[in-house]
Amino acid sequence: MRRLTCSFLGKTSATIRLLLHDTSTENQSLALFRFYTSGSTSSSPSLSIWRRKKEMTKEGLIAAKELKRLQSNHIRLDRFIRSHISRLLKSDLLSVLAEFQRQDQVFLSMKLYDVVRKEIWYRPDMFFFRDMLMMLARNKKVDESRRVWEDLKREEVLFDQHTFGDLVRAYLDSGLPSEAMDIYDEMRRSPDPPLSLPFRVILKGLLPYPELREKVKDDFLELFPNMIVYDPPEDLFGDQESQRESESE
Repeated sequence: MRRLTCSFLGKTSATIRLLLHDTSTENQSLALFRFYTSGSTSSSPSLSIWRRKKEMTKEGLIAAKELKRLQSNHIRLDRFIRSHISRLLKSDLLSVLAEFQRQDQVFLSMKLYDVVRKEIWYRPDMFFFRDMLMMLARNKKVDESRRVWEDLKREEVLFDQHTFGDLVRAYLDSGLPSEAMDIYDEMRRSPDPPLSLPFRVILKGLLPYPELREKVKDDFLELFPNMIVYDPPEDLFGDQESQRESESE
């Protein structure tokens, strides 16, 4: 056991030395973050349960199939959730929720979202809400998004700057600029110090919305005065629109 432990520590130290070979402080931090959050640490108790790999067991698979079968009958569905879903192991419940999110099963995902938040082991978590909002953004579900956002505010969940940027971009890509800018406003009020990369992600997503992009661009240049924002040719999207119209004709 001692030999195995020493071998693991030796490999770990070697990996860290390789990661730190780049003298850039930002690259060092990013490399270490990727190393410590990689699959090799998935069994670590400190890793968020929402980020661990969720494998579907036999019990989870049966529950998922039954939920999909009953979703058109709300009375029987609620009865099945009370009698069976609430008895699932934590790992099975999370795996079913993750699978429904992957399949864009909005109605069933919201049902399990409510179940999870009532479990005794539930703790508010950034990744739990992020995954829900990403799924809702893909499916253009505005009302559900507002409900989830109200819940996370009530539970005092804080997103980091990168998660804010990803969420804003997801809503922009789904054609929901109003909701995206609401999240951007929350990002600007966040106590976390601003980072340039999330702003660049948002600015790229705002290319189809020039007026909104100018607002975010002004904020970016105020926060990062020594950085440059790439502006594409003004007729870029005009040419794309003309091409779409000609193709539709």
